[in-house]
Amino acid sequence: MGTTAPLRSYVSGAWQAPPDEGVPLLDAVTGEQVARFSATGVDRAAALEHGRRVGGPALRELTFHQRALLLKRLAAHLREHRQELYELSARTGATLADSKIDVDGGLGVLFTYASKGRRELPNDTVLVEGDVEPLGKGGTFVGQHLCTPLRGVAVQINAFNFPVWGPLEKFAPAFLAGMPSLVKPAPQTAYLTARLVELIIESGILPEGTLQLLCGEPGDLLDHLTEQDLVAFTGSAATARLLRTHPVIVGRAVRFNAEADSLNCSILGPDATSGTPEFDLFVKQLVAEMTVKAGQKCTAIRRALVPADRIDEVAEAVRARLGRVTVGNPANPDVRMGALATLEQREEVRRGLKALADAGRIVFGDPERVEVVDADAERGAFMSPVLLRADDPERAEPHEVEAFGPVSTLLPYRDADHAVELAARGRGSLAGSVVSADPGFVRHVVLGAASSHGRLLVLNAEDAGESTGHGSPLPMLVHGGPGRAGGGEEMGGVRGVLHHMQRTAVQAGPSMLSALTGRWVPGAPRTGTDVHPFRKHLEDLRVGDTVVAGPRTVTLEDIEHFAEFTGDTFYAHMDEEAAKRNPFFGGRVAHGYLVVSFAAGLFVSPEPGPVLANYGLENLRFLAPTFPGDELTVTLTAKQITPREGADYGEVRWDTEVTRQDGVAVAEYDVLTLVAKRPEGKEG
Repeated sequence: MGTTAPLRSYVSGAWQAPPDEGVPLLDAVTGEQVARFSATGVDRAAALEHGRRVGGPALRELTFHQRALLLKRLAAHLREHRQELYELSARTGATLADSKIDVDGGLGVLFTYASKGRRELPNDTVLVEGDVEPLGKGGTFVGQHLCTPLRGVAVQINAFNFPVWGPLEKFAPAFLAGMPSLVKPAPQTAYLTARLVELIIESGILPEGTLQLLCGEPGDLLDHLTEQDLVAFTGSAATARLLRTHPVIVGRAVRFNAEADSLNCSILGPDATSGTPEFDLFVKQLVAEMTVKAGQKCTAIRRALVPADRIDEVAEAVRARLGRVTVGNPANPDVRMGALATLEQREEVRRGLKALADAGRIVFGDPERVEVVDADAERGAFMSPVLLRADDPERAEPHEVEAFGPVSTLLPYRDADHAVELAARGRGSLAGSVVSADPGFVRHVVLGAASSHGRLLVLNAEDAGESTGHGSPLPMLVHGGPGRAGGGEEMGGVRGVLHHMQRTAVQAGPSMLSALTGRWVPGAPRTGTDVHPFRKHLEDLRVGDTVVAGPRTVTLEDIEHFAEFTGDTFYAHMDEEAAKRNPFFGGRVAHGYLVVSFAAGLFVSPEPGPVLANYGLENLRFLAPTFPGDELTVTLTAKQITPREGADYGEVRWDTEVTRQDGVAVAEYDVLTLVAKRPEGKEG
């Protein structure tokens, strides 16, 4: 990409350059033109239709595991190009540390969803959610929830501050769900997102139509949405409100997820006095949140709440640490804070600071002047970190005005209730943190503030060594928040995948539900075979394959031997008189784990064969007692068969029911086994 080249859009299967000059995009450090930004001539309706017609079907043909492996391949490919992305990221004003948060964080999201897709989702195109619900007394009418991908496009409108992580954290769960994406980057840093997408498209890893790029204004994009499409937005709360009320989004009930800037807070506990690890952690974290990405993070700490009698020493400690922060060209290894994304962004921060200054006073930094290293302070969008102090925490401005840059305000609080009240004054936040080693204070604040926060970090000496910090969303957890923060949720592991899927309640008979889900359902037919199911390779097994084994009589000697051998001499197994007084038993009973062990001995096929290992039990329930003299029979049914992509084995889940001679079930559970696939070239 040339230094003044127009950014191309990738739509409808082709790269498209704009015919006009468009908007110039400038290097945040030098002020030089990097590229031009325009989507003139792009047929946005056709792009959406291409995603629905080409990308969606291609993705829906793949299983969750196959999509996950593509995400893993993509992450590995992009990892080889990190240095190029770091270098281009520096033009956005980011230091190398900032760039790693953006680039490596984005790759981490891809790797995480690749892992979760293989570990937590089936190797299937449909996701079964929850248990089978009996809907009739006779067991012939049941229901279950199925999740299938929406048959539209996930339109992803991103903010300027994370041009790599932002697109990837939206793309990964959408792709894993089976939904194509159309990425619309913010203009300020669009050249970095454009290069990211170029690398992805050039790799050839993704099916065509599953990722498109619109480098320019959205134009009439939203006018062409359908009820099967989805919009995921990151940016200002004002823009989120505007988009949320778009006539098409409202009229067609288009799913809309917003992650907006918010007035996040960090609360120093009363126990964290000067010299404690928690005091130092609070100060260090606050300075980091003010200076990482030059404070341009929607999760950054804007309000630092401290005990009223400690505000002077906190202010002094923060000032001392900020005084050691060097601002300037991010290419210089001595620089700790780079530039804001644009000169316009710097002016926007200065306007916010004027409003904040009405409610307090600046105790560190000069909004109009900063000394920089290896750069021109005016040509580049540089700014000093600014710490304010507002001694009246009831003033509205610190709780309503956000200066989206290296700015934070110290606010005093009286007690835990007051801290919770002040935290909620932000009217909804993405993130908050409580820095304290006092469990009572932490519990009070976390439970009180949880309703107004999407994420809360408890930071103290115990977790500081591994903590990723106040401002770092993680793909395993939700990223979003109520109220001003947008009311949405992104990522959150499988939750983020489900956001791109339709949950449908299916009511049917057991055999039909089993056919729909690919899982054996109680009441569906079982298939007895001449060959023990444990002698079958994975490809030869069928859902419903069943073995019935037993009976085996449980004797008093068995119970006593098991008690002596294991050390489990609980009175219900060993003391007849005490067991008789137990209202659940009325006499000595067999150990539950003895029942499970006998069941395994009944159904197992002991010779070497396709079953490689038993790797666990799930959903074990003991339903009725087993008494000396009872005869046990076990019914083992192949419930779910999951081939593992790229491996010579898969997982099989077996429904297991252990019954007494009177037909009463004494135990139910799932047995999990690893089963080999047929050796290559061998017929079933």
